Amino acid sequence: MANLVNLESVGKSYGMRALLDGVSLGVGAGDRIGVVGLNGGGKTTLLEVLAGVEPPDSGRVSRNRDLRLAVVTQRMELPEGATVRTEVLDPLGVTAEHEWAADPRARGILTGLGITALGLDSPVGTMSGGERRRVSLAAALVHELDLVILDEPTNHLDLEGVRWLAGHLVARRTALVVVTHDRWFLDTVCTRTWEVVGGRIEQYEGGYADWVFARAERARLAETVEEKRRNLARKELAWLRRGPPARTSKPRYRIEAAEALISEVPPPRDTVELVSFAKRRLGRRVLELEDVTLSVGGLPPILAGVTWRIGPGDRIGLVGVNGSGKTTVVRLLAGELAPRTGRRVQGQTVRLAYLTQELSDLPDELRVLEAVEEIARRVTLGKQELSASMLLERFGFPASRQWTPVGELSGGERRRLQLSRLLMTEPNVLLLDEPTNDLDIDTLQQLEDLLDSWPGTMVVVSHDRYLVERVCDSVFALLGDGRVTHLPGGIEEYLTRRDAATAVPAPAAPAARAVSNAAGQRAARKELARLERRLDALTRREAELHTALAEAATDAVRLLALDAELRKVIADKESVEELWLEAAAAAE
Repeated sequence: MANLVNLESVGKSYGMRALLDGVSLGVGAGDRIGVVGLNGGGKTTLLEVLAGVEPPDSGRVSRNRDLRLAVVTQRMELPEGATVRTEVLDPLGVTAEHEWAADPRARGILTGLGITALGLDSPVGTMSGGERRRVSLAAALVHELDLVILDEPTNHLDLEGVRWLAGHLVARRTALVVVTHDRWFLDTVCTRTWEVVGGRIEQYEGGYADWVFARAERARLAETVEEKRRNLARKELAWLRRGPPARTSKPRYRIEAAEALISEVPPPRDTVELVSFAKRRLGRRVLELEDVTLSVGGLPPILAGVTWRIGPGDRIGLVGVNGSGKTTVVRLLAGELAPRTGRRVQGQTVRLAYLTQELSDLPDELRVLEAVEEIARRVTLGKQELSASMLLERFGFPASRQWTPVGELSGGERRRLQLSRLLMTEPNVLLLDEPTNDLDIDTLQQLEDLLDSWPGTMVVVSHDRYLVERVCDSVFALLGDGRVTHLPGGIEEYLTRRDAATAVPAPAAPAARAVSNAAGQRAARKELARLERRLDALTRREAELHTALAEAATDAVRLLALDAELRKVIADKESVEELWLEAAAAAE
């Protein structure tokens, strides 16, 4: 596989801090690499050095001479006076409506990212940050490319947008390097993972689940690894192993070792115990909407005559497309908005805390520890009692960082401080609006660990399906019909419903084509039987390879050979399954 970009002994520092220190690595054609690490650890700097946006302080960066590259980072801005048309379509030489509509790539990208709804001649200067991010993504993806470099592309996308982007990046087979905190996206899209830690890059095969396996196994084998971090890795691994079996398809580490790691780990939370505790703290009534109608301006109502009762210990994920009114509904629950008709009822014992998407409520004149201690010096979260300093450490502020002025914090650090201050109020009802924005994966794990033992009521709005599935027990959706709809099937049911709602009916086939063809059906049934035999053989070989991989855990050369064969078997199996589906449809 040809390398597109190579870094040789690259160093990059800001002030006295080395973000990259002697880094050597390469990006090959077809690689899809996820980059993870702590906020401020150098992830964006690595992308910018790879893309040539920033030069290295030392070392060498080499790129293929004819490399077709697009980069979208959080620091890039669209030019003044730009429109969707000038940024996305004009560079393609496409001007007329019928021209871009006839281009399947341009049409798919504009539709998938929700750009067409913004209007092609809309000035980007009047758009929100999320809308400008989508325009930047579209402007990059419409071109024929060898390598795409993206920094937090899922921020400001709804669940459907995240799913579309994942499918698009996998289908186009372009090399990709992406920084994201979205763990479902990492697992779905990435075949390799780079962890930026202490100026170095640790490289792993596979996506998020495989990275968690690797970190947990490394912690088990290296007893010097910090105990607290090892326990978090074990807990996360336990949740992954108890989840859907498709979450990882690359068992590169011994199955026996993985089972030993999680054998003593309880489920992430005891729902029965937490609900019982919540009832004692909250009583029977928490938050209720009675016959509520809620609307903004002259738009159709977000809620129309809705009655919704949120009880003690309920852990609810609220989903919907961008613009469906999720934040507005959460503001209604928080008491910041009044309904047009109906009433909001709050229980007498409720202590409510609301995490907004804005970061403007922080005291810039104080230092980090002071900003938390002005709320409280100690807090009890479930069965844990923590000091302000201990909670800050859980959220990635070591003792040396706790005396940093709040005004000097990065966006991710301000988000972590906002969460710390919120939890120090000891609420028993939490309303979280996009809590994962700007957080790194380690901080997300810490947040989930705290929420696992948190005995209260919670409503979470998030495009991060991993977080919703991890911390919520039920999912409700705003589907644009004025109701709040409970989805027993969770996010998968939501996406299925949205697919059905947005599907374009297929044109009716001519009557002549409806006539069954007996000979064609017989041929399809024969092909179906052949494909089923082939699938059985591939399934047996896949199982044999899994067993062989587990037995060869200490033989690196054999592991690589077996892994390569397993990849081929899985790819062949997917191709045969597609052919089987086509043959089954023909046979019917």
